[in-house]
Amino acid sequence: MAAEGKAIAKVNDLVIFVPYVVPGDVVDLQIKRKKNKYAEAEAVKFHELSPNRAVPFCQHYGVCGGCKWQVLPYPEQIRYKQKQVEDNLRRIGKIELPEISPILGSAKTEWYRNKLEFTFSNKRWLTNEEVRQDVKYDQMNAVGFHIPGAFDKVLAIEKCWLQDDISNRIRNAIRDYAYEHDYSFINLRTQEGMLRNMIVRTSSTGELMVIVICKITEEHEMTQFKQLLQFVADSFSEITSLLYIINNKCNDTINDLDVHVFKGKDHIFEEMEGLRFKVGPKSFYQTNSEQAYNLYKIARDFAGLTGNELVYDLYTGTGTIANFVSRQARQVIGIEYVPEAIEDAKVNAEINDIKNTLFYAGDMKDMLTQDFINQHGRPDVIITDPPRAGMHQDVVDVILFAEPKRIVYVSCNPATQARDLQLLDGKYKVKAVQPVDMFPHTHHVENVVLLELR
Repeated sequence: MAAEGKAIAKVNDLVIFVPYVVPGDVVDLQIKRKKNKYAEAEAVKFHELSPNRAVPFCQHYGVCGGCKWQVLPYPEQIRYKQKQVEDNLRRIGKIELPEISPILGSAKTEWYRNKLEFTFSNKRWLTNEEVRQDVKYDQMNAVGFHIPGAFDKVLAIEKCWLQDDISNRIRNAIRDYAYEHDYSFINLRTQEGMLRNMIVRTSSTGELMVIVICKITEEHEMTQFKQLLQFVADSFSEITSLLYIINNKCNDTINDLDVHVFKGKDHIFEEMEGLRFKVGPKSFYQTNSEQAYNLYKIARDFAGLTGNELVYDLYTGTGTIANFVSRQARQVIGIEYVPEAIEDAKVNAEINDIKNTLFYAGDMKDMLTQDFINQHGRPDVIITDPPRAGMHQDVVDVILFAEPKRIVYVSCNPATQARDLQLLDGKYKVKAVQPVDMFPHTHHVENVVLLELR
């Protein structure tokens, strides 16, 4: 297996990356793209199936573009993720490493996500099989997932195994009501049509948020749309937060748009160790709640807090880690690029009566400066959880200037993490590494590294 969940075949010296197959499969390949050193191909015929193979459990496997590793038994998935972390840290980092702890697998491998987003489209994607059989649908409107590489086409999803089944029931009920009452689905090329997107958020507290996003240009459409929302409210008493957003722009981003409450509250709560975290329609929260708790516990253990430490939490998001470790620290300072996330972080501190956190919004490389350190004090511990691109060189330089005793580096991309660890290597030694599987059936892995001053 290789990066991005593809498997590797070799023909003479040519390396070929192939999706939806596993080591041991014997296949005919059709080359789709060829470069000097490698090619990309797809399996067009299977001669022999690997003994190391699982039967995909989802009817949409191989078409929707998600959960590419359903063909790998779960123990094999986490074995390859462990190898991915080790290979990246050793090959890219080229640094001295302790023994890497065995990956922490996810107790749930189905229904584990707390958030899914679905797209409406008037262009239903037909699978190769449906095209071959010349299947004709009365209804070419669809709600489901975007097809990779076809921005205006949507695969009609009947059942997705990622989120609690309530998500499937709500989506299918909205779809059927829209079919029955002849609602228009958006044409993503011409930007005509009413129904655009829907987001479903579940939480460990049993609360349920549904956000329906539409395009409304005339008054009668608003009346029609509210009839749909009333149907949803009447059909699903489990929904504690039914919201809607009017998006008349040409893109799907909602960060700059107003959210309206149709029924219930404008938020739900997540809970961890008695701490409550407010999650709004635009809030970022780790999508696997149970594994997020395990991840944060590891980060807190690695931080080795005694109650006297000043902690900096970089890329703090909605302050989940900052608030989570605050009971064991003297003070925690969180920095995050998104101003709305920082407002959420402050609210979460207030809800939990946490008095020893400070939060700042701004670009990390502009906020975390030597002046900032001189003003707020040198941190004893830095916890950093950057985006996939890793940390900017300026941020690494300021961390080296600050000289915390310990750095806890949480990463969703071991390759950029390895690059950053190499930059810190002159002054810091890696003491512990703990991979965590947040996303079963995908190739993504989170990794927590503890560094200590040499």
